[in-house]
Amino acid sequence: MRPEQKSEYREYVAARWTAMRNFAYLTCGDWHRAEDATQTAFIKLYAAWNRASRASLDAYTRRIIVNGLIDEHRRGWFRRERPHDELPDLPGPELDSPQRITVLDALAALPPRQRATIVLRFWEDQSVQETAKTLKCSVNTVKTQTARGLQTLRGLLAETINEQLEGNLR
Repeated sequence: MRPEQKSEYREYVAARWTAMRNFAYLTCGDWHRAEDATQTAFIKLYAAWNRASRASLDAYTRRIIVNGLIDEHRRGWFRRERPHDELPDLPGPELDSPQRITVLDALAALPPRQRATIVLRFWEDQSVQETAKTLKCSVNTVKTQTARGLQTLRGLLAETINEQLEGNLR
């Protein structure tokens, strides 16, 4: 890689690190997995920097993250990292409100493809066509995954609200 390309890469990573990590978190629901997925995505992007289109670097990077998280989800339990007794040095980047935690828990309950579609469509504010391009699937698949994901989210959130209301009435 030429020095000017390395400079472009460094600038891109510095500018987009937080946004991509937040995208990864919303896609997987775990700050540690999000951090790993983001690091892995930027390493893969570095290797493919000459092939990556400058016009769609964000979409390319998001696709690497989604593919990595889906592949990780498919791995057998024996190939995953094992948890340790000690907590990491740094907590998540922000404190969460109860409503945010409820929505993030519901989002984490979705299957990986539906979660990726919901995050791309509503968090990243991508159109159906952009989401289809990012996920390398058809527009109809995006529409189906979005509809099913929203239906599941509504059901999960309705259950949570009902449980909270019943708890308050007791």
